[in-house]
Amino acid sequence: MIATAFAIQDATKDAVMDNLTLHFAKNIHDKKDSMDTEQFAQAMFEYSAHLASLTATLVLEACLTKSQISEMMDAIKEMESMGKDITNE
Repeated sequence: MIATAFAIQDATKDAVMDNLTLHFAKNIHDKKDSMDTEQFAQAMFEYSAHLASLTATLVLEACLTKSQISEMMDAIKEMESMGKDITNE
């Protein structure tokens, strides 16, 4: 359990320090004075979405094996398909 906690902590750190994440942050910082409120809000949303998505991906990879991830994705696809079938009836 402690190893998993450390793996999650490392995954989070890796997401924050990722080159693309840092590029997003630097770009927002450098251009903040030239952006209007809507542009700034959109840039912050994109940064937040990128960071959250990358963090979730890295944490998932830290907690599950590749076969567990594959099984989970198959289950998600099956549930989505069942949902579409129910909606179409």
